[in-house]
Amino acid sequence: MQKFTQLRGVAAPLSLINVDTDMIIPKQFLKTIKRTGLGRNLFDEMRYRADGSEIAEFVLNRPAYRSASILIAGENFGCGSSREHAPWALLDFGIRCIIAPSFADIFYNNCFKNGILPIILPREQVDMLMADAERGANSIVIVDLEQQVITGPDGGTLRFTIDSFRRHCLLNGLDDIGLTLQQASAIDAFETKQRGGQPWLWG
Repeated sequence: MQKFTQLRGVAAPLSLINVDTDMIIPKQFLKTIKRTGLGRNLFDEMRYRADGSEIAEFVLNRPAYRSASILIAGENFGCGSSREHAPWALLDFGIRCIIAPSFADIFYNNCFKNGILPIILPREQVDMLMADAERGANSIVIVDLEQQVITGPDGGTLRFTIDSFRRHCLLNGLDDIGLTLQQASAIDAFETKQRGGQPWLWG
């Protein structure tokens, strides 16, 4: 998993509330188990018409936001089904941080497991960032996970809090597999001991 230390990028405003996982990545794209390629269909029903042409008004289709790496969102972002394809699609598009007043629990947890930083801020602070994001390509926001500080386009700062263990995992690029591999020597020692004492378990 890619480490997350400091992110500097364009912030895209998506002021909708209750954006569910089917809106993020519709069910017809869940057939794959690959984490790549889903960015093309992120917010598919809002980005494209039935004939496949782009809906120019949708925020991520606007030239200023095509390379956005930060999403400023409304309440209860990521509600609905628990599909992990939702953070996969966001990450594949290039979104590495989502800032919102609240998130659905399962989506929130899945973000951390895939290298996306979800930040919860009070509604009034999200509104400030939303207004900043309306500046288009001039909406450059810096998210510093080490210092737990967000710096807006005008240099103003907002502090955020995050669970220390999740912060550690993101800073070091550790997903569940990475955490397990940190104990590789202890696992090897246990298996060696078990092979000697209970060889029948190993065929």
